[in-house]
Amino acid sequence: MPGLTFLPYFCLFGFFLEAGAYFNEEKLHPESIVQNPTVVIAIIARNAAHSLPYYLGAIERLDYPKDRISIWAATDHNIDNTTAVLREWLTVMQKYYHKIEWRPKEEPKSYPGEMGPKHWTNGRYEYVMKLKQVALNFAKKRWADYILYCDTDNILTNPKTLNLMIAENKSVIAPMLDSQSAYSNYWCGITPQGYYRRTAEYFPTKRRLRLGCFPVPMVHSAFLLDLRREAVKQLAFHPPHPDYSWPFDDIIVFSFSCRVSDVQMYVCNKERYGYLNVPAKPHQTVEDDRVNFIHLQLESMIDGPPMYPSQYVFMPPHHPDKMGFDEVYLINLRRRPDRRERILNSLYEQEIDVKVVDAVDGSALNSSDIKILGVDLLPGYYDPYSGRTLTKGEVGCFLSHYYIWKEIVDLQLDKALVFEDDVRFQGNFKRRLMRVMEEIELVELDWDLIYLGRKQVNPTKEEEVENVQNLVVADYSYWTLSYVISLQGALKLLNAEPLAKMLPVDEFLPIMYDKHPNEQYKKHFLNRNLQVYSTHPLLVFPCHYAGDPEWVSDTETSTLWDNDSVKTDWRGSHKTLKGSPYQSTTSRDEL
Repeated sequence: MPGLTFLPYFCLFGFFLEAGAYFNEEKLHPESIVQNPTVVIAIIARNAAHSLPYYLGAIERLDYPKDRISIWAATDHNIDNTTAVLREWLTVMQKYYHKIEWRPKEEPKSYPGEMGPKHWTNGRYEYVMKLKQVALNFAKKRWADYILYCDTDNILTNPKTLNLMIAENKSVIAPMLDSQSAYSNYWCGITPQGYYRRTAEYFPTKRRLRLGCFPVPMVHSAFLLDLRREAVKQLAFHPPHPDYSWPFDDIIVFSFSCRVSDVQMYVCNKERYGYLNVPAKPHQTVEDDRVNFIHLQLESMIDGPPMYPSQYVFMPPHHPDKMGFDEVYLINLRRRPDRRERILNSLYEQEIDVKVVDAVDGSALNSSDIKILGVDLLPGYYDPYSGRTLTKGEVGCFLSHYYIWKEIVDLQLDKALVFEDDVRFQGNFKRRLMRVMEEIELVELDWDLIYLGRKQVNPTKEEEVENVQNLVVADYSYWTLSYVISLQGALKLLNAEPLAKMLPVDEFLPIMYDKHPNEQYKKHFLNRNLQVYSTHPLLVFPCHYAGDPEWVSDTETSTLWDNDSVKTDWRGSHKTLKGSPYQSTTSRDEL
């Protein structure tokens, strides 16, 4: 055909072969990564300056792309510097997050009819409901996939929390948060009137005896809404549903909204996600709230993961003091730097100044070293549970306390406070201890030693001290976790010359105040007139007990004092085992 050019067959074949290879390569090219869902985090802050640095630190450490997160923040009715702290953080973080919406309200400082900053009036409930609704509307307007509500005393220490909650694929889900009491951010039961009802499932869930994501009638304080779901579009905080007749409370209003919209709430406790502070009572102050939060901080340092403040918020330095004592001693083994760091942080947060004393490491002593130090075993001593004699760890523990008593006498210190490094604190420890010491001085009580932490061997009622609250005459007790000791008491202990007739220090002390049941032991110590008392309830407790995964004992797990080849490991001893019949009558779970 004129004008038509025919290509050779092999050329056409080559062309199609090359084109086919090209198209095959296109098909094999990987798809681009799907972006994370968009999230709005709602921050509603009031009088939260004490917790905000830690709350914001947890938010900024969430393992989630910040450019997929928008922050909606509001603050109102503050008497502290909450607004300034939040503004400081938002100013820095605006370049990291997708969008920040900021709604400060400086005035007024309180609600009409409010009896204090922790008092919830109907006006306050309504205002909080409106704020939560505005945050929800903001998220919907921006076509966000999720909104996370998280109160400013809820610290999400697990950076994976947001990802983990999204992965559960629930309409409304809360990460179960831990507290210093039975309180958490969910209910397992609800009364016909909308109030809290305790059920059989609550404590097994709270204590993680059953793990999973469970349907519950109420979640609050920290929870995630999936805004992509049709039913969630009907949920509202304000105004309440027309059929609502339950208490005028934001969390109950929202729970009712979920119920009438057939949206199931869930709580998840598969991992440890963080902590929430126990709410202050209506008559309490912002300072009470701060004290509660400090206790929560201290608990997080033990059970972990710990809280860390934001690096973008100024934290005023603490001003530790010795609480009126001439010295505060902290006994710590150099090879336990983790314990040292934790207890020093705990004491710093409570503004307690301490002198670190390097403990005598019994495991580093051989039998000849012990003899050179003048140490010999009390004739006839055997451990009441294991039947063994003294361990090198117990020798080191005794010497550590002994050298402190000696320094008190050498320096003529009127009174001192002693801590071992494995203690956890009762809430408001510092103020409680200072009040006890003030009352003791006021009544001019003759005392030598005061237990702050111990294990009461025979849990019977002890004699209360007249005109001193929370103080009893000590009966036979174990442990030397923490105690207050006077110059007179230290002198009595030294004058007993205990190194030449040694037994564990927590057995020696009851002998010296004549409460030890073994008469043969007592015969070796003639002047058993130590005046010993104990706080009640106790002010410190062990961090861990025998049987706990984290339990470590340098006294129970050791070797015999005069035989390096005989190892000892008495982790089942009633002395260190929680829940034995000899357990102290005051448990930290009851605080």
